Amino acid sequence: MKRTSFLVPGVVIASMLLAACGDQGGQGQPQMPPPEVTTVTLVPERVTLTRELPGRTNAFLVAEVRPQVNGIIEKRLFTEGGMVEAGQPLYQLEDATYRADYNSAKASLQRAEAALQIAKLNAERSSELVDTGAVSRQQHDQAMSTLAQAEAEVAVARAAVERARVMLGYAKITSPISGRIGRSTVTPGALVTANQPQALATVQQLDPIYVDLTQSASELLELRRAVQAGTVEEAELPVTIILEGGARFPHEGKLAFSEVSVDPSTGSYLLRVVVPNPDHILMPGMYVRAVVGRGVRENAILAPQQAILRDAKGNTSALVVNGDNVVEARQVRVSRAIGNRWLVEEGLNAGERVIVAGVQKVQPGMPVNPVDAAAAGKEQQQPANTQQQAGE
Repeated sequence: MKRTSFLVPGVVIASMLLAACGDQGGQGQPQMPPPEVTTVTLVPERVTLTRELPGRTNAFLVAEVRPQVNGIIEKRLFTEGGMVEAGQPLYQLEDATYRADYNSAKASLQRAEAALQIAKLNAERSSELVDTGAVSRQQHDQAMSTLAQAEAEVAVARAAVERARVMLGYAKITSPISGRIGRSTVTPGALVTANQPQALATVQQLDPIYVDLTQSASELLELRRAVQAGTVEEAELPVTIILEGGARFPHEGKLAFSEVSVDPSTGSYLLRVVVPNPDHILMPGMYVRAVVGRGVRENAILAPQQAILRDAKGNTSALVVNGDNVVEARQVRVSRAIGNRWLVEEGLNAGERVIVAGVQKVQPGMPVNPVDAAAAGKEQQQPANTQQQAGE
């Protein structure tokens, strides 16, 4: 009995000690504050939809200079690589033969005109005498026929003179257009022939200049569907030319036309842009890129690229802070990059706050302490109509 009475107080004391320890442990754990995240509030914006396309430059006008008569080159009258005007002489052929033919034709015309004068006088006399019977009707008809024949001979002689004059003019080969002329393929003393296959020189008009672009036909269909749906307003905007090395050409171009057919081998079609080129910086055959604007979207939602997450399958999502400062996960669909932001098609709305920094510290359902990026100076957004890069 004495042993039992000794154990009971010991059990009571041990229980009290354990309870005290339990109370001290609960009071010693500090409460962790919600993690801080940086957010951006989405606002609707007016977005210009652009596309960067590859292209090649082509001369606005091209004329290959060829002789229209046979002859020997006597002089070259231009400077290779220089500017020429329409109608400016380029080559002089030896024209002695053509000048002689021209003079002969003029002499034949004078002879025909003299014969016509005599025929007129005879016809007038015949008309006066036929009424009195001094000249027979047959002689009168013959006089009138001679007059008509003389008039025809004059017309033929005049045509021969004009032809000889034209052939003489062809001996001086002129530029058909204004522009920059290339190298000469012949030198003085060379024999050239009419309509020969080899051009003597080539003149190209470089101001303005064409830029021929290629665009996928699927992109055109996508734009037309968006226009029909009313989500995009079609617009023809100035075209910006990007030179090799990334430099921007100082003059903007204008879309001239779109090809009416699609290349079956590539699935693309041609866009032709006319670009002012007063300094002749652009030369035919150069590779350039062009930023073409084809539509405008009102009230578009642009999300910073840091806010858009991708999983292993390529699905896109974003973390949104709701009105209770609790994280929510959203499945989103984006279409293209514009500057440093994605154009959102589905999943996000204006006024919502997306997390752009601190994503790794939070999970859906967690309370957070949101800090606006604009106020914190951590997020610099680009204008909505920033030009997107090729392939986006």
